[in-house]
Amino acid sequence: MTDINLKEKIRWIYSELQGYLSQAPIANKPHDSIHDKLYWDQYNRSVEELSEVSGRDFSKFKIEPEAGFRSSHPNITINTYRQKLGGIISRIHGQYFFDEPAPFSGMPSTVITQTQQQSQSVQMLLDIQSKIDEALHKVDIDPKEKNFLEKFKSTLSTVSSVTDLLKLCLKLAKEYGVSIGTLIKLFG
Repeated sequence: MTDINLKEKIRWIYSELQGYLSQAPIANKPHDSIHDKLYWDQYNRSVEELSEVSGRDFSKFKIEPEAGFRSSHPNITINTYRQKLGGIISRIHGQYFFDEPAPFSGMPSTVITQTQQQSQSVQMLLDIQSKIDEALHKVDIDPKEKNFLEKFKSTLSTVSSVTDLLKLCLKLAKEYGVSIGTLIKLFG
């Protein structure tokens, strides 16, 4: 089985488990239970299928019903059901789909943080580009400074971090004979 086929088969199970979690009851009290064996039987079959398809052992995520807190009938607590679902979904995501956004709360903060950082980087580059444009429109600009600014502006698209920006700026400044004092004057 190719990696693509394997990943797609796992994705089907992954989506199925996410569907179970989205429809799972929410506990009002710590001992609220599920008495319908269809819940854990269907879930456990999915865990077995995942183990079979992936060739990995996911049995630690299986749910074993027990005699209840208030009843002798087999049941599972809602919190256990939700915990096992959340755990296996997170495990699948970490092993197979780590390069995709996390499926539910608790992890999206990473995506949000990355998005905010990217947005801040874009804003920083726009600010630098604006400063360069201002400096280029000055009447008394030295030709050496003008060449530096034009080259710097044309290579801003290669920058992916503040460190890259500083390295590029200092490298070009050295290359074009622009001093630190001049950089401060241009961008200050």
